[in-house]
Amino acid sequence: MNSYSFLITLFIHLEDPVFSEQDFYQVKACCSFSGPNFNHVEYIVRASFNKNNMKEYNSTRGNWIGFTNYSIVYSNLSNISPYDALERAMEKQLLCNDNIQVIQTIGNMSTTPTIRLKSVKHPNGRHPAMLVCSAYNFYPKQIQLTWLRNDQEVTEGVSYTDVIPDGKLYYQFHSHLEYTPTSGDKISCMVKHFTLFEPRVIVWNDSFTEEETTQIVVGLCALMLGLVILTSGFIYYKKKSALYNSICQGRAVIPVDVISNFEPFSSSNKN
Repeated sequence: MNSYSFLITLFIHLEDPVFSEQDFYQVKACCSFSGPNFNHVEYIVRASFNKNNMKEYNSTRGNWIGFTNYSIVYSNLSNISPYDALERAMEKQLLCNDNIQVIQTIGNMSTTPTIRLKSVKHPNGRHPAMLVCSAYNFYPKQIQLTWLRNDQEVTEGVSYTDVIPDGKLYYQFHSHLEYTPTSGDKISCMVKHFTLFEPRVIVWNDSFTEEETTQIVVGLCALMLGLVILTSGFIYYKKKSALYNSICQGRAVIPVDVISNFEPFSSSNKN
């Protein structure tokens, strides 16, 4: 791959009495590297309040844009300020440009995870259904698996394994979900990793699994083979019976006592 993103997130809880304890201000800074030698670097800053987007800075565009009335006014003031432009340039240098060599090293070794979602039997039989979402052969180690039910995050009945090294630089990671199937529910597993430009979502299909499909195919093949052998045997039997009847057709049946009293023709001529 020749394009990567490096994300830095900062959470700031506001202590102003105007805001409640549940309010928070969030800033995300992202360095995006592209090109064969990572020669193109884009620095993006996004600010949000209580998960609502407020404003965004993009180094390629070179300015802020606001998404609310207040943030639009504040963005316009920032765009005409020479100090803000200098601050963004320093952040890009420290967070992005100074880490190009590190990102190149990680990028050369990084591998996108292989994701599998399947149904398994609960070892204690307490829940009617259990799903396992697995990520294989990925690097670097940091990965996040999230369960979604009808596009909403699920936290109950969820368990995780440790990130397991497989001895070949790469890792694997598994997460289990215990749930009660409900008609119309959409269960999915969302995976976030360094090598993915956006989260990958795998939707569970409650039809036949890959293993069950293989078993059904093997069973059908065995059944068809059995029918072919049975049909071949029946055809062989019919042909053999027809051949026997054609050979024996027209023969006279002579009793055993007649054969025992029969004298050869040559003996009668001697008399």
